[in-house]
Parts: sequence; structure tokens; C-alpha cells
Amino acid sequence: MELDFIVSGPYQAAIVLLIVWGVIFATAKALKLERFGVTLKPYSLVYKNYKIQTTLTRLLGRTRRGIRVFADVSVIAGFLMMGYVFWFLIVNMSNYFVEPTEFLAMTPVIPGVTVTSWQHILSFLLAIPIVLVVHEGAHGIVATLEKIKIKTGGFGVIIALFYGFVEPDEKEFDSAKKISKLRLISAGATANVIFAFALGAIMITNPMFGGVIAPLPGGESVLGLFYESPEVREGVLIVEIIEGSGAEKAGMQKNDIIINVDGVRIISAEDLSKPGLKPGQTVDVTVLRDGQEVTFPVLIMASPDDPERGLIGIMRDTAIPFKPIYNYIEWDLKNEMVYYISLYLLWLWMISFFIGIINMLPLPILDGGKFIHSIIDKKISEKLVNGTMIAVYAVTFIVFVGNIALTYVKDGWFTI
Repeated sequence: MELDFIVSGPYQAAIVLLIVWGVIFATAKALKLERFGVTLKPYSLVYKNYKIQTTLTRLLGRTRRGIRVFADVSVIAGFLMMGYVFWFLIVNMSNYFVEPTEFLAMTPVIPGVTVTSWQHILSFLLAIPIVLVVHEGAHGIVATLEKIKIKTGGFGVIIALFYGFVEPDEKEFDSAKKISKLRLISAGATANVIFAFALGAIMITNPMFGGVIAPLPGGESVLGLFYESPEVREGVLIVEIIEGSGAEKAGMQKNDIIINVDGVRIISAEDLSKPGLKPGQTVDVTVLRDGQEVTFPVLIMASPDDPERGLIGIMRDTAIPFKPIYNYIEWDLKNEMVYYISLYLLWLWMISFFIGIINMLPLPILDGGKFIHSIIDKKISEKLVNGTMIAVYAVTFIVFVGNIALTYVKDGWFTI
């Protein structure tokens, strides 16, 4: 079985989405879920629970001390996550102009558009509900701890877009102490990141996980602790050269190890899609040959399956290059079931971690915006509060959307 990400066409992805939604809709209709508070439409499903606080109160009664510690930690974590994600976005944007090879692509996860493989779409759809339950559940139980009434809680699905919500009573929230507001707001993101750390501890010996964390800030330090040296293992091994291809004409050979394509560092096979190669263009491909770096100008050929997709013209080793040092969990990725479980857990980790930290960005629709507003509210005049928030939102929007826009300018949307 090939262990790289399988890329399928958008039509296949759209069909998978429609089938999944059709199953959800038909099941909801057959079970007559409307009687349980579900609002069902041909394009959406929304569930609201008006008694959610009763359930959370029972849960809180058994875990009050632990939830209190979690709520206090969440405030500190909220500041740290906001600072981290802001720092990362600014540094990443500057890398685009100063150190282009260090720029990390940021592509929106859009099922059927940037996520086109049915395996990845299914993993995404199964992971999202769990992440939402963790996020919104944390908001709800901390609101209960702080004696802020919850009017309703629930979730919604618009075909492939999932969302969750906990609606506190506006008057009680507005009149609550500032620290209570900060605890409630930051609890969701903190719960997601803690959940991601727990998943990371399980996945740390999984080679697929090593490939994902490698390019992240601090990723190489983690790899150094748990995996064989990435300096030795990085790159993609060529096992065959396609006859008549640009790679053959340029002089590339079997057993060369590709480490750079058009200025993009190649750590694993997935990185080969990042340069966004187009048929007819010539790019510099750097390989390791007998320990020496050699660069070849390669004419990119068209893929037999997709004339608009460019190929270097090689057959590559499909083995994942990250080998764990400590195998306290053995992940045999050649086993199809283990591979798909790994893929699902990887999506669960990615969604949980990135939703957590990105939610602390100070934007109107995210928790970070409410966090900043709660800090400065009633400290200064309402007019100054509004002006400050508009300025904060504008700067954050430019930095966040700027990273996405620069990704598109550099490589276009990459798909998996």
C-alpha cells in the first residue's frame, strides 16, 4: 500500500460529501430527530439543548476542584496562545520576504476544494464533532462553575461544515466578574490544546505524526528527542527515473535523494506538492548524491492523469522518512487498518490543536476578540473600547489573511 497522501479529483470529493450528507439527512429523517429538538432542512441540521446546564451541573459536582484549576490555567493559557499564534503569523509573513524557504503554507481546510481525497474528507468529518464537543463543553462547564446561566447549547451541520455553540445569558455574562469572563472565554481553546497534547503523546511514535510536526516551530527539537536525526532521514529517495522525463534529461539518477525543489525544502514525500509545479516550467531540483549536493534544472512534465499537474519524472520511495527511537506504541503503517486509524488521529490532532490556538486570535467571530474586549471593557470609555477593538481586528485580519494570501501567491492552494 502506498503511504503517501492520496489525491483525488474534486468531483469525487463532491460526490463523497453529498453521499455523507445524504446519509446524515436520511438517518435524521428516519429516526424522526425533530422530536428531540433537531431542526432539519435539506442543507442543514441544527440541534439545540435547553437543558444542557443540568447535565453540566451534575458533572461539575464531581469535578469542581479540577475544573477550578483548569479554569484558572485557561486564562494564562489564553494569553500564551494568543501571543504564540500572533508571533507565528508575523514571523511567517516576514519569512515570505526574507527567508522564502522557511515560509509555511497556510491553506484553508475546505472539503471538496483543498481536501479532495475521500479518506481525508471522511477523517475530517469524523474528527470535527469530537473537537467541537471538547471546545463547547469546556465553555459550558466553566460557565456553570462561574454561575453564568446557559440558555442553550448544541451543534449544527451545513453539509460538510460543522459548528458548535454554547449561548450564555447575555445579562449574566455582562454582569459577571472580569476574571469569570476570561475563564469562560479561554476554556474552549485551552481544552482543545490540552486534548491535542494528549493525542500527541499517543501519536509521538507514529512516523506520520513526525512528518506533520517537522515544519512547525520547535518541530525539529521534538523530532530530535523522539526520532532518528532528521538531518540524516530527510529527503525523498528516487527509486526509478521515468524514461524520457525532464529528470532523466537533466541527469538525475536512481538513489538520488531530493532535498529541495524550486527553493522548497523537501523533508518528506508530501512536500513535493508544495512548489505547485506546472507542466512546461523549468525548476531547480537539488539532490544528495554520495553525500554531495547537486542541482539540476528540470523541465516539468504533465501528469498522465491530470494535464495541468506537473511532475518531475521520478518514481519515489513511499516509506515515511521519520523513524521513532522509542516504540512504546508500534505503528505498522503497512497495515491498512493501522494506516487509516493513524490518518484519523492525525486529523483529530491537527483540528484540535489549530482550532485551539487560532481561536485565540483577536477577531470578531473568535474567542480571542471576546477575550481582548473583556480585558479592556469598562476600563476606558465605550468609544475608546470600540476604536481599540476595530484597530486590533484590522491588524489581526491583515496578518491572518495575509498569510493565506501569500500562500496562494507562492504556490496556489495545495490539496490533499
